Amino acid sequence: MKRFAMDELIKWKADKKKKPLIIRGARQVGKTWLMKEFGNLHYATTIYIMLDNNPIMKELFGKDLDVHRIIKGIEMAYRTKIDPQSTLLIFDEIQEVPQALTSLKYFNENAPEYQIIAAGSLLGVALHPGTSFPVGKVDFLNLYPLSFKEFLSAGGKDDFVDCLNNKDFEMANVFRNDYIDSLKKYFYIGGMPEAVHDFTLNGDFERVREIQRKILLAYELDFSKHAPNNEVPRIRMLWNSVPSQLSKENKKFIYGLVREGARAKDYELALLWLSDCGLIHKLPRLTKPHMPLKAYEDMKSFKLYLLDVGLLSALCELDTTTLLKSNDVFTEFKGALTEQFVMQQLAQLRNMPVYYWTNESGNAEIDFVTQVGSKIVPIEVKASINLHAKSLKVYREKFSPEIAVRTAMTDFKEQDDLVNVPLYAVDSYLGC
Repeated sequence: MKRFAMDELIKWKADKKKKPLIIRGARQVGKTWLMKEFGNLHYATTIYIMLDNNPIMKELFGKDLDVHRIIKGIEMAYRTKIDPQSTLLIFDEIQEVPQALTSLKYFNENAPEYQIIAAGSLLGVALHPGTSFPVGKVDFLNLYPLSFKEFLSAGGKDDFVDCLNNKDFEMANVFRNDYIDSLKKYFYIGGMPEAVHDFTLNGDFERVREIQRKILLAYELDFSKHAPNNEVPRIRMLWNSVPSQLSKENKKFIYGLVREGARAKDYELALLWLSDCGLIHKLPRLTKPHMPLKAYEDMKSFKLYLLDVGLLSALCELDTTTLLKSNDVFTEFKGALTEQFVMQQLAQLRNMPVYYWTNESGNAEIDFVTQVGSKIVPIEVKASINLHAKSLKVYREKFSPEIAVRTAMTDFKEQDDLVNVPLYAVDSYLGC
């Protein structure tokens, strides 16, 4: 399975001033596989250290943070000589041993020749207030479920990926039916690596759904295992409310839908916990599309999306009949799956902040607003072929953007400052 993040790891390896790298992402998005595969392909020796339930490593890091003593201890524990130039050290679930996380600072300062990649789902990190996080001493890489292009690649359609990467949208128009067919499957299967891999082997939608149910159950169990006991019910209620929040016409998050009478302060920690674990995307409202976007963020209004469209379809119990019926899958739940898909693709574009916008009266809403270079780009998502976009018209008349994007199940077409982009190409048009 090809992960585009591998290219980022190769760049990291080539950087002579590289710092220890932390890969962040939710559980089961493929962090462990990516690190091991990278080590196997690009290093003579890889030492994989799982820190969860590892008393030897816990004691080793607990004594002091002398990096040379730690290196000697790892060599003894794994019976392997560590060559700084040709050995990759992998610390997995690093949040389980807070001192190991702190040690990355000292590796960077006192022994930068060692090549270290760490990973953590961030579950439990907030529970160690005494931990000294190595701010400024590590690099970060965010890993998400497979993007749609990675999904195409997993299905043997690398030429379709190249077409999108090259922004050859005229050619993409020719093969629209192939892209749409794959997109329907992606809405159901999503990008969780285990689900995608199983489908490429067996082509069985029911097996995929069972895998997704197990992943969702594992997340629920993680709530109880890692979160503060008094927060677990709130985390679970907030998590389970996301599908109903997205099925509304106005998808602004409403605490009252989590529990009658609920207030923001009651769920602040639960929201932060789910966000820190990578299980949700929080999309803030933008009061004005002016630079810098961060300065115009409305802290009280936001939308929530899950980490994966396939998991959302599983929570909504979308069946294969819906999947196979024309384009109904794109309009189900008031287009919730379609917005989730776009959010998921935009999240993977580096250095691109994403917001949404509504006017003060609330009768016009732009699904996504992002920054591409020096341009602020509004993105209207249409779940159907009907391209009537009243909100986008209001936005354009009010702010006169250099360019506006409307993404739907239509062909690529430029109309002066308005660009129609097919759903399957939205990230390719905006990024790479």
